[in-house]
Amino acid sequence: LYGLNASGRSPKSLTLEYFEKEKFKKIPAYGPLPVSVPGAVDGWFELHQKFGSLKMDEILAPAISYAENGFPLTELISWYMQNTVSRFIKAGFANIEDTYIQQNGGVLPNEGEIYKNQYLANTYKKIAQGGRDAFYKGQIAKTIADFIKNEGGFLSESDLSNHQSEWVVPVSINYRGYDVWELPPNGQGIAALQMLQILEEYDFSKIPFGSPKHLHLFTEAKKLAFEDRAKYYADMDFANVPVEELLSDSYAKERKKLIGDSASTYKAGEISAGETIYLTVADKEGNMISLIQSNYRGMGSGMVPPKLGFMLQDRGELFSLKRGQANTYEPGKRPFHTIIPAFITKDNKPFVSFGVMGGDFQPQGHAQIVMNLVDFGMNLQEAGDAPRWDHTGTSTPMGVSAVNNGEIRLESRISYETIRGLMDKKHKVSFGRGIFGGYQAIMWDTKNQVYRGASESRKDGQASGY
Repeated sequence: LYGLNASGRSPKSLTLEYFEKEKFKKIPAYGPLPVSVPGAVDGWFELHQKFGSLKMDEILAPAISYAENGFPLTELISWYMQNTVSRFIKAGFANIEDTYIQQNGGVLPNEGEIYKNQYLANTYKKIAQGGRDAFYKGQIAKTIADFIKNEGGFLSESDLSNHQSEWVVPVSINYRGYDVWELPPNGQGIAALQMLQILEEYDFSKIPFGSPKHLHLFTEAKKLAFEDRAKYYADMDFANVPVEELLSDSYAKERKKLIGDSASTYKAGEISAGETIYLTVADKEGNMISLIQSNYRGMGSGMVPPKLGFMLQDRGELFSLKRGQANTYEPGKRPFHTIIPAFITKDNKPFVSFGVMGGDFQPQGHAQIVMNLVDFGMNLQEAGDAPRWDHTGTSTPMGVSAVNNGEIRLESRISYETIRGLMDKKHKVSFGRGIFGGYQAIMWDTKNQVYRGASESRKDGQASGY
């Protein structure tokens, strides 16, 4: 099992002192300042160099064809594009109208209508011909850097040319005989593992799915893990993140002792010594990949370099500007990341490759999927279709402190009996729309030697085999 962290770093010339001088309390969501180095392209080529069999121009050919000839927009993509593009045009951001409307015949398409992006096709062609350096060291890099500088930002050609992905060792915990794998920080994957370590202390064969006790214990475990997330998770090149201790059985047992019969607030533990697409694919040789990448906040920063066909991400928003924290902004540092791919093995053999899109919800979604499969005996599709819940209001790696007990937001299929039971336990309960992530998975059926795929109705995804 291999792990790749392709996330980009902050601009070398942008300092914490700049934010302090300009009196920023947080890094803005949009504009040039949250733009860190785009890492996806290098990530593709790292994966390709280590595991690829087709040539890169063959791999990019379908995307080039769709960009040139167009494709009918799916429901969610069209909804996001209509709302986001219109907002950025009103904000006066450069190149938005040219990239998303004018080159498509002057129309921003609705669901089912054709969308074309010749600029993006041209960018992909250059990458297919010139490799990753065509993006990080050529005219594309110069265009990006010049544009960001003209917009008042700091990302430079040298920031782009110096970028490199990092192969990392995945980390895991054993949950009732299943090894659940995540990538170590600067992502938040180990939060799902911390939650599962605590929840394993309870016998869910005697706790029904969707019951007040189930959601209460899950929420309290989430609160505990997320307080640690706020204090410890950061780029491990800059911070000493105590991963082994955070995932230890003894630490989970100590944290579990804090959970009572009603909602509580917690502090991080004391240890001695951070819009998204998810993709999972398996091939005839038995290789499986769990991959996630994201521009953050839907379509990203609003920063669209001229004639390149894409918007830059705004992942840099997820730094803290408070001095002395693990995730405090520094030049050349990777921000806390919310995006996390996951994997499950059983008896050292592949079992499930999966992911759940959705910002802060992702560790909660991962833990819910694992419990649905292991504790509640659901099949791969049921595990994603089951109703979900989300807890918000804990402390964050961006320096925001917890708000009382926070709030549990439920999908509509959670029973009113459970809602009343949660209220009895002093939880604040509400409902949410569009906050419950998007799940996709592939399972390897060892007995029948076949793959099983699952997707869900909350997103535009699909499961397909050929």
